[in-house]
Amino acid sequence: MDLKWLEDFVSLANTGSFSRSAAERNVTQPAFSRRIRALEVWLGAELIDRSTYPTVMTTAGRSFRATAEEVLTLLDQQRDEFRLERARTRPALRFAALSTISLTFFPRWLREVENHLGALTTRLFTGDIHDCVEALNEGHCDFLLSFAHQAVPIMLDPTLFPSVLVGRDRLIPVASPFIDNSVFPGTKEHPVRFLAYSANTYLCRIIEHILTRNPSHHLENCYENSMAEAIKAMVLEGHGLAWLPISAITQELERGKVVPIGGPDWESSLDIRLYRSASRLPPLAAATWEYAVSASPESGG
Repeated sequence: MDLKWLEDFVSLANTGSFSRSAAERNVTQPAFSRRIRALEVWLGAELIDRSTYPTVMTTAGRSFRATAEEVLTLLDQQRDEFRLERARTRPALRFAALSTISLTFFPRWLREVENHLGALTTRLFTGDIHDCVEALNEGHCDFLLSFAHQAVPIMLDPTLFPSVLVGRDRLIPVASPFIDNSVFPGTKEHPVRFLAYSANTYLCRIIEHILTRNPSHHLENCYENSMAEAIKAMVLEGHGLAWLPISAITQELERGKVVPIGGPDWESSLDIRLYRSASRLPPLAAATWEYAVSASPESGG
């Protein structure tokens, strides 16, 4: 049963007209009629006497009207109570972050922030670079956490969206030790099986920069995913080579479950930066920014 059906029925009971209620509910009259019929089917009872004009409620319809109005009233009251309670709670810091950062960097960095500011309530949105930048630009979050690289700039005006360095990482090619990695970077006859990031991801663009810098390679794209964790799982099962941030494979490197391939020329350093709007921040967000600036490697913190 759809809540819209109850709202449609109460509207019809109030107007006594399918056409007026359809206009009130911003749907076509045929669509509105189908929704009323769907409610009747769900209830197992005829609510409208369709043998007369204008619209008349059946006995069941008159009885159900009181029930429908009561249900909608109770739901509205409960929603208002939840919203009021949410407003009374401590304001939440809203973050947007690339998926990899949300798993590897954010939990540890948030603990450092809380050690300085006390326990925080946070909301974290994860997505690709486009969605995260849009969330910041549209004011849907207080901060954006993203990788940053001089060869792949983020299209944010630094005067409108200042940033601060909060961490560093490194993107390296790795593979399972149980497959033959001596063939890297591959030949035309024997290309290397390559586990790639989706084209809309920031790490994909970094890898493109690395490969442009090292044109003598032959990679066969055999898998694609936007999530570093998903690609790591494929690497661990020996499906091919992939570039992964060291923060995502620290334990796997220590235990020998993955091994670096190719050497420094095939790697790239990554900054992790915290972006904000230049507009005035709420007090809690402002305190978080002040801490991030004071603790930044750029300031010697």
